[in-house]
Amino acid sequence: MSIDAVITWVDGSDPGHQRRLAEFLAERGGPPPRAAHSTRFNDAGEIDWCVASILRFAPWFRRIHIVTDGQVPALVARLAGTPWAERICVVDHRVIFAGFEPHLPTFNSRAIISLLWRIPGLAERFVYFNDDMALLQPVAESDFFRDGRVVLRGQWRTQSQHLAVHRLKAWLRGLGGSERRVGNLDAQQRSARLAGIEDRYYRLYHNPYPMRVPVLAAFFAEHPELLAHNVGFRLRSDEQFKTEAVATHLEIARHDAVLDNRLHTVQLKPSEQWLPRMLAKMGRADRDARAAFLVVQSLELASREAQARIGAWLDRRIGRIEAALDRSH
Repeated sequence: MSIDAVITWVDGSDPGHQRRLAEFLAERGGPPPRAAHSTRFNDAGEIDWCVASILRFAPWFRRIHIVTDGQVPALVARLAGTPWAERICVVDHRVIFAGFEPHLPTFNSRAIISLLWRIPGLAERFVYFNDDMALLQPVAESDFFRDGRVVLRGQWRTQSQHLAVHRLKAWLRGLGGSERRVGNLDAQQRSARLAGIEDRYYRLYHNPYPMRVPVLAAFFAEHPELLAHNVGFRLRSDEQFKTEAVATHLEIARHDAVLDNRLHTVQLKPSEQWLPRMLAKMGRADRDARAAFLVVQSLELASREAQARIGAWLDRRIGRIEAALDRSH
């Protein structure tokens, strides 16, 4: 069976996107929340390395679907006339939000991911990439789907609601009256509970996520109110679940998951990590045969030197679109 790749992407510097976000925030009123910070929408060209890495290291993907809001990444024009031109599909939000149009435009990746399984013509098995993810080495279909099951990477954790320290932190936040951070782990835990796993959750590592259309379609057909609720937030909210985590826990509950951490992710955070630390991480990745995935968060917030050093490393490890095309044949 075929496997597709799906990438969500936005260019926050696009005047149209900026206008739509400004109009929404003006209509919403009040100070802009953290979920509307520009770093969530900025583009530093990461999608080029993301797509190039797929072409070079996983050419077995049938198609690459790029989900956008009225935008087309420049790489599409650069692929024109190549064998991959017909295998790159740009999917507008309006297509997957059919029936949920009142919630557009959306600036919420969790809402968008909730509907990826509705992409027309999508393979039953697909792997979801953030646009800041990339592959660092050749990977096989069996690294994502094996013997009819999905391959997951992460670790079991106790649900925070069962830990006194987390209850205390939540209480102190309430006393302070500060804006609550929209937490990734909280959303993963909520997702586990929706799939029927109450006391623990499988904390997913930040790497490409394999999912199956029939599993999600059946779940949301049985719980349409959950889908409608999740897509209704035009900015990220702590009331939302993560669809990739729901899919994970549904597969675990069905005994259709393989938990395999042999391959792992290199995570760079240029806005938080000291440049020597990032250089050391890149050096270790060069020597580590298990370093298969990469995440570079908020590259645009890095210093010019850090951006240049990271970009040079990515060009050496992955290459640009044209080089990846040559190597994939």
